[in-house]
Amino acid sequence: MSDSYNKFIADSETKSFDKTHRATLAFNISKYDAAVVRGKEQYSNLELAKERGAHIKNKVITDLAKYLTDFEAAFQAKGGKVLWALDGAEAVKEVLKIVKKQQATHVVKSKTMVTEEISLNEHLEKAGIESLETDLGEYIVQLAGEKPYHIVTPAMHKSKEEVAELFNQKFGMDANSTPEQITAFVRNLLREKFFNADIGITGANFLVADIGAVCLTENEGNALMSMSFPKVHIVIAGIEKLIPKLGDLDLFWPLLATHGTGQNITVYNSIVTGPRQEGESDGPDEMYVILLDNNRTEILAHKNQRRALGCIRCGACLNVCPVYKSIGGHAYGTTYSGPIGSVITPWMRGMKDYKHLSFASSLCGSCTEVCPVKINLHELLLYNRNDSVKDGHASRFDKTVMLAYKTTMGKRKYLDFFSGKTKNSSLKKFFASNWGSRRELPEVAPKSFKDLWEERREGKK
Repeated sequence: MSDSYNKFIADSETKSFDKTHRATLAFNISKYDAAVVRGKEQYSNLELAKERGAHIKNKVITDLAKYLTDFEAAFQAKGGKVLWALDGAEAVKEVLKIVKKQQATHVVKSKTMVTEEISLNEHLEKAGIESLETDLGEYIVQLAGEKPYHIVTPAMHKSKEEVAELFNQKFGMDANSTPEQITAFVRNLLREKFFNADIGITGANFLVADIGAVCLTENEGNALMSMSFPKVHIVIAGIEKLIPKLGDLDLFWPLLATHGTGQNITVYNSIVTGPRQEGESDGPDEMYVILLDNNRTEILAHKNQRRALGCIRCGACLNVCPVYKSIGGHAYGTTYSGPIGSVITPWMRGMKDYKHLSFASSLCGSCTEVCPVKINLHELLLYNRNDSVKDGHASRFDKTVMLAYKTTMGKRKYLDFFSGKTKNSSLKKFFASNWGSRRELPEVAPKSFKDLWEERREGKK
């Protein structure tokens, strides 16, 4: 087994039996659940909206090359620069080149999962560049030396008491500080950083192909300030973030807000088409968009799993997943956790090391039910499992067991050859350890249904 699998098992067990952790997570998700119910009330036909969203995203994925080139042409026509990165290393290299050119020492970042994907903060710090997260949740986990716990809510695993204790340790604030006091403190601290930053880095919720626009949606205004104050704005976005035209935002922004936070629409929504133009008073002198592949084309190559590229990163599938709600985000050991992470991570980071995530699911289908763009996530997990076997990543034990099962179940005489007692002893010998120490291994009845049926028939004669 891979190191990532062993770590996943160990971390999952630890978190599953951490009652404090589970209570915090359950409380925070319950607040989300209540908000989403209210948010969905804005729709007269939510299912129709989801079907339209799914249709548009599937259209983009099917003709991705066209929409990418359309976006590039439109964005560069407004003075922006598009850079293409095959993997995380190339993306980091391009960022460092820009940083060096600008002789930058201070960078501010808005919340963006794609920079977590390529470990950008670590690379910037290694180069001697201060990289500061400006989203409150991201800033909290950065202070704690952790990774984001959730796609939308990075600090979902922390209670307000734990956050207050963290700020007491880092800044000497009162250990009983309220969320409002902590928020005000961070706002004042970050305001100076925005004014003095050399470069602002953001992600993109959507890239609009027809006008070459970068769209950002947020609740705190940190992305708006990250791209408006510094002289240089760098956007890093996955190649799947495209939507065809500006009018599509009328559909996607409410879908994202409702399923992500339960709002009708988020507080700040920005559409940026390039650097500051002549006559404009705000905005950067230079703007770059780095389009990142990082094995997204590997997902694209699979006709079933490619649907996962339609994800708009709302986080809804995480909040309903019984596995995520039990083990939490960090146990996955990946940037993208929950059902969507379990689908895409094996292709983005290697099936050999991460196939176990596709098996870490109850297949209950809740993730598919809540997805705002109707991605059939629980079915895609099954496709991943199948592909992992086809690609030769099944263990010898698994192959042997499945062959024995197939042979035995294929003929009645093989199934009846062993007695119930023999079957039970075999189960205990070969499967007890895999079944787990906390579950009771089921027992095979002494008599099969066939035996009972024949006895009943004999008794009627």
